[in-house]
Amino acid sequence: MTALIDRIRDAHVAIRPHVLVSPLQRSDALSDALGCDVRLKCDHLQPTGSFKLRGATNKVRLLAPDHAEVFTASTGNHGRAVAHAAAAFGIGATVYVNDSAPQMKLDAIRALGARLVTVEGNSLNGELQARAEAERRGVPYIPPYNDYDTISGQGTMGLELIEQADDLDAVFICTGGGGLTGGVGTVFKALSPKTRIVAVSPAASTCMLDSLEAGEIVETPESPTLSDGSAGAIEPGSVTFEVCRQVIDETVRVSELEIARAMRRLAESDRWMVEGAAGAALAGLVQAADRYRGKKVAVVLCGRNVALDTYLGALEMGRG
Repeated sequence: MTALIDRIRDAHVAIRPHVLVSPLQRSDALSDALGCDVRLKCDHLQPTGSFKLRGATNKVRLLAPDHAEVFTASTGNHGRAVAHAAAAFGIGATVYVNDSAPQMKLDAIRALGARLVTVEGNSLNGELQARAEAERRGVPYIPPYNDYDTISGQGTMGLELIEQADDLDAVFICTGGGGLTGGVGTVFKALSPKTRIVAVSPAASTCMLDSLEAGEIVETPESPTLSDGSAGAIEPGSVTFEVCRQVIDETVRVSELEIARAMRRLAESDRWMVEGAAGAALAGLVQAADRYRGKKVAVVLCGRNVALDTYLGALEMGRG
């Protein structure tokens, strides 16, 4: 943990100016409705539309001096972030995506000059194929979460949060592979241990939460979810598992209806259009609000990259 916090501090300085210090904004409407002081960490305002730019930029800036190309795998946001960072540092990028990835995310990756390789199956299958091909070619592979440099980049959000509000009682984070939750949690355990790290996952994809309960990485059933950015199995042996075991204080599972209602609520209360993973984080707070009455909490709005039809459908679903 000590070594990781040092790497996060290094990344916090090194990723500028490619990564914004995103605002932490108080939501008066949500605070009044939920009975707690709600702060929205607006990482959906990053240039690529998600927090993934942090980890990707940190990893690419470390590789760029010695390599002309990188490989990665992603359902969208991480791939876009790697493509953006690779372009910024003048190297090539190949991104493996599963065949169910949203088209608008794939188009955004292509627009940044990256080469796309589509594979059948879930996101884990794409990760394994991309890593194997990168090893065969002798090209660095950038994991979406299973890498300490990537985790260190994501953890810079935690340092920003402490700089912006050093008295948070809890941080609600949508959790998939665990890179963001692990990185942010590492910062708070080192600098503000009283702050609870609340990991929220859609009930349709709960691999990390189930693995934490089992004490080891396990495979769990999955179904389609609005939170596509957090969906998917965890790579065997992922370093994020042990990090998350040490930093997560509480877990929450949310339904698709709860996610849709949270997405609609953010549009109504703060005029933010966000993707399902950001909606999941707020849905987790809504579900846990009674335990945090009178407390100051942050909700991570991790991304905005959602197809318009999907977003409008979520708003309609969340109307009831």
